[in-house]
Amino acid sequence: MSRYYDDKQESLARLFGARSVEVQDEAIVVDGRRLPTVEDVILTGRPEEWPSAARRALAGRGDPAVSGEAREDFAEDVQFTFGAEWERYAEVLPEHEDEFRRYFDLVDLEALSDSSVLDLGCGMGRWSFHVAPHCREIVLVDFSDAIFVARRNLAAHPHALFVQGDLTRLPFADDCADLAFCLGVLHHVPADCLELTRELGRLAPRLLVFLYYALDNRPWHYRLLLGLVTMVRRVLCRIRSERLREWISWAGARLVYRPLVALGRLLERLAGKGSLVPLYDFYRDRSLERIEQDVYDRFFTRIEQRVSREQIRALSDRFDEIRISDDLPYWHFLCLRGEGAAD
Repeated sequence: MSRYYDDKQESLARLFGARSVEVQDEAIVVDGRRLPTVEDVILTGRPEEWPSAARRALAGRGDPAVSGEAREDFAEDVQFTFGAEWERYAEVLPEHEDEFRRYFDLVDLEALSDSSVLDLGCGMGRWSFHVAPHCREIVLVDFSDAIFVARRNLAAHPHALFVQGDLTRLPFADDCADLAFCLGVLHHVPADCLELTRELGRLAPRLLVFLYYALDNRPWHYRLLLGLVTMVRRVLCRIRSERLREWISWAGARLVYRPLVALGRLLERLAGKGSLVPLYDFYRDRSLERIEQDVYDRFFTRIEQRVSREQIRALSDRFDEIRISDDLPYWHFLCLRGEGAAD
């Protein structure tokens, strides 16, 4: 039987800061601790907090039943939402490459050829799909069932590792990678997103992050609209029916997002002021499928944090340098420390 991690023991030892790693048929053993594997995904953390697909797989092969209660601060609803989202929108789209280039405008991709890279909160792996050809190895991490979708999307990249884990309690060693990135994740976590950014900085000398912006570079009517959207989101995020979620995403893309983009396009043509219309800047070139996925992401997640440029600059108390991109999406930024700041 061919085991996926047989030739990756050195990488696993570095990732977990382990003295010994043993690869078994359905697990890896790290310094004597057995971590089950399902579809080449390594399960970490508390068994009662593993996502549903992992639980079903373990039950199907006769592993002991998982019992116990999750932590009080464990966001099961967020885990459910992102697992469902990326199972529904599982395809890496051609337009994702353009978005990838925008997010990575602060990173020298050509310099990653000998690097180990961490994708923290990978979802279905759309960004890792484009990073993987540039680096020596990539580690994808997610706490939801999306990690299994990512495994399928990265099947052509034999130097990828897959870990199911909670970003607030990762069992990884300090400086286990050369670059880490966490895009569109931390603002949905039940912990202060800036404090968690500081904590994740221990994993690599360079950390690329995207957090929802506080509309601090936008006119007042953006913030008014955000207040209305937030009220709607707090109601919709309670919906668990997947059919109803899909219908709302379908309708939102066509009845809200597309009309606003069309209005922005008209205003841009008439007066060069399309940016006054919310959603126009980012979605003017996006397909309906891509917009629909963002509607799902936007309205079915209970937790949403937003930060200003000034708050991001305050991360200099942890990092040697903070580079904030002036381009969309707002705000994405690169945190550097030690030798990373000299690059």
